[in-house]
Amino acid sequence: MATIADNPLVLIDGSSYLFRAYYSPPHLTNGKGEATGAVYGVVNMLRSLLRQVDPKRIAVIFDAKGKNFRHELYADYKANRPPMPDDLRSQIEPLHAIIRAMGLPLIAQSGVEADDVIGTLAKQASKAGYQVLISTGDKDMAQLVDDQIMLVNTMTDTLLDSEGVVDKYGVHPEQIIDYLALMGDSVDNIPGVPKCGPKTAVKWLNEYGSLDGLLAHRDEIKGKIGENLRAFADQLPLSYELATIRTDVPLELSIEQLAIQPSDQDKLVALFGELEFKRWLAELLEAKATPQLPIGADALLVNEDSDDNGAAPEALHGDYELILTPAQLDVWCAKLKAADLIALDTETTSLNYMQADLVGLSFAVKAGEAAYVPIGHDYPDAPEQLDRAYVLATLKPLLEDPTLAKVGQNLKYDQSVLARAGVQLKGIKFDTMLESYVLNSTVTRHDMNSLALNYLQHQCIKFEDVAGKGAKQLTFNQIDLKQAYPYAAEDADITLRLHQILWPQIQAQPRLKQLFEEVELPLVAILSDVERRGVRIDSVRLEQHSERLAIRIEQLEAKAHELAGEVFNLGSPKQLQQILFEKMQLPVVKKTPKGAPSTAEEVLQELALDYPLPATILEYRGLSKLKSTYTDKLPKMVDSLSHRLHTSYHQAVTATGRLSSSDPNLQNIPIRNEEGRKIRQAFIAQDGFKLVAIDYSQIELRIMAHLSADAGLLNAFAHGKDIHRATASEVFSEPLEQVTQEQRRSAKAINFGLIYGMSAFGLSRQLNIGRKEAQRYMDTYFERYPGVHRYMEETRAQAADDGFVETIYGRRLYLPDIKARNGARRAGAERAAINAPMQGSAADIIKKAMIAVADYIENNQLGERVRMLMQVHDELIFEVAESELATQVDALKSIMEQAVKLDVPLIAEAGVGDNWDEAH
Repeated sequence: MATIADNPLVLIDGSSYLFRAYYSPPHLTNGKGEATGAVYGVVNMLRSLLRQVDPKRIAVIFDAKGKNFRHELYADYKANRPPMPDDLRSQIEPLHAIIRAMGLPLIAQSGVEADDVIGTLAKQASKAGYQVLISTGDKDMAQLVDDQIMLVNTMTDTLLDSEGVVDKYGVHPEQIIDYLALMGDSVDNIPGVPKCGPKTAVKWLNEYGSLDGLLAHRDEIKGKIGENLRAFADQLPLSYELATIRTDVPLELSIEQLAIQPSDQDKLVALFGELEFKRWLAELLEAKATPQLPIGADALLVNEDSDDNGAAPEALHGDYELILTPAQLDVWCAKLKAADLIALDTETTSLNYMQADLVGLSFAVKAGEAAYVPIGHDYPDAPEQLDRAYVLATLKPLLEDPTLAKVGQNLKYDQSVLARAGVQLKGIKFDTMLESYVLNSTVTRHDMNSLALNYLQHQCIKFEDVAGKGAKQLTFNQIDLKQAYPYAAEDADITLRLHQILWPQIQAQPRLKQLFEEVELPLVAILSDVERRGVRIDSVRLEQHSERLAIRIEQLEAKAHELAGEVFNLGSPKQLQQILFEKMQLPVVKKTPKGAPSTAEEVLQELALDYPLPATILEYRGLSKLKSTYTDKLPKMVDSLSHRLHTSYHQAVTATGRLSSSDPNLQNIPIRNEEGRKIRQAFIAQDGFKLVAIDYSQIELRIMAHLSADAGLLNAFAHGKDIHRATASEVFSEPLEQVTQEQRRSAKAINFGLIYGMSAFGLSRQLNIGRKEAQRYMDTYFERYPGVHRYMEETRAQAADDGFVETIYGRRLYLPDIKARNGARRAGAERAAINAPMQGSAADIIKKAMIAVADYIENNQLGERVRMLMQVHDELIFEVAESELATQVDALKSIMEQAVKLDVPLIAEAGVGDNWDEAH
């Protein structure tokens, strides 16, 4: 088995890396819409190889611009290759800059190809006694392998020595050129023998030894392939020469000059920042940071550098204090009272807000000035801390004072934790997570570490650095205060620094400021209340449902085995590929990035239309997911104290502004099938209450009517028409009363398809009609609703100009790919440009409705009788006392309908029941 020698000379085929990285995911872009995926892929492979081999001498070799000597030999050499895509060409310069900044010698020599430079260096080094490792995915390189030269393919993690070449190709390294010449190369346009594939080439070379030996016996070769060999024999010497890698190229660099140099970390920081490679930037900044100083010393923080020369950012000094005495606490209370803005953070024992015990609080009053008050560190020999009750009693008036402005990072969590400790946090004025999210939902993740990297170019102290990793990770109460207090105080300090950068940018955009102050920030306290209130579930019903699902899943598994004619693992994509595409010979709809037939959901859905096994697999997958995600899991998630289920709502995750939820995810419980509805039946009301579900009717279509100002749509909604029937009447030229259900179904697909940017091809597949007929439907639709067509065209154009679109309330939805040179990515961004304002506006509306409802409940002191429990898409679910139903259902419905003012009526539909399914 081949192994890598110690300290080899490593020669990297940069051009091979570049194309492989470009055509493999992830297809990344930065915030400016510039492609960065190929750069990321190449650098990732380089880093991986350097970690694996740790060489002292290396070279990364690329093809130079222009033609080379092979074009002189054969004018049509590589004539079949398309020109390099523009969004790949644009990545070459930054890639070369990164490689040089990494200290790696880079070679691109004109007149020859990268292969020839590699071949020359490899043979020179081999003769000088070096072991050589060539990293490439190019089979042509196998001709260079000898006792001291090996190949490594980083994509497949395979090594090829001489024996490996024989195993892989069936011929020895010295026969590879003959092998290549016989087969030719359609990509490089090297002529070969027609119909001569690998098996034939191997057979001939094993029998006759070489190309010359074969040609000497050409008349003995029978059949059509023999005729081809004789007909094309005269061009084989040319093919041989084109396939031969030169090993005598005059080079400016010697082997000794290929030593790895120290990296230019400042240059790398600038490049990684420009390309938005956040993780690598974090690693660099962490490596550059000054080691942590002893307790009481200044903490060094990194700030933005305003120079454009790539110099290292200047360190910012932090004055962090550990509060262990009443006198210290009194001093800090005075600072908090006098501060214009208090940054605060809590440290706890858990991320679960229902179970998290308060361990300490940190505060900052100006950049670099922060403190940590521990109240719950209980590890052996922990220093004496201030009494928990004393600290909370001292801080409570400040924390509950609405006139003292506070800022935090994800204050919803802190508010819930403090509420559990008996403190009702008031005065929430800012939240850096939401500031970043409102400013640009897609430019970065909105956690503190990502924000610090993006806006401060600072790597925060990581939780793992103070608490450890994995099963041995400590909870915060177990962490030594010498490590805990700089970590905790830094959180408050960085929060304040981030606010000082983010808020001025929001203030400069009045609509964003209004969105933050009137929508996102008021929702923090409301969501905290909703989460802590939770919802009651019937665990017994879920467990019974789980048992029924288990039986059905077993039946489906048996059915799948019967249809396949053998037993196989339904959860194994590889086994499923073998059954569907090798054994059953079903058509391959789509391939994975590695070229294997895909068994993804959308592929199985298409195959399920014609074949029973994919349909069975889909049902099996769906029920298995319901069982594992909901019926098995939900009963275990019921809180032991409240006896209710508590989710977490996330304001800063989706690009469009919609809330998402997790632990459990309430947004994905199916409603269109019976099994999903049975799960909703387990969400039940408290005794003496009913569940009330109120959802907006066709809200995105109403928003389309509002945004497009199309007269036809406005008229249909204004007069309360069935919008799908009205559309069918227009598209199919039928009187409204004569529209069939089938025509209404088609119109519904058109209505929703268009707002999601569906093409005629997509509509044709959904309706199972011809593409031309689907295009005719769409053309007729736009003729009848010209305002919609105008809006869509104007939105695409505006998005291309601005790089973003806006919701009704000014939420900006950035589209990094709107100017991408890659047509598919650009088309996807254009579809998003149409849909995002509708999804985003719907998100804004349901948030405004939640705020209006919460105000109504509070102002009328209805908290014990009317409770907001859940938000799912365009629906709010309440728990309402039975005695209040007669008045409150209509009141809540009316508030939701009047939450915003559109040019069409906003209609909310209410349902009442003992469980969620009944109420929906």
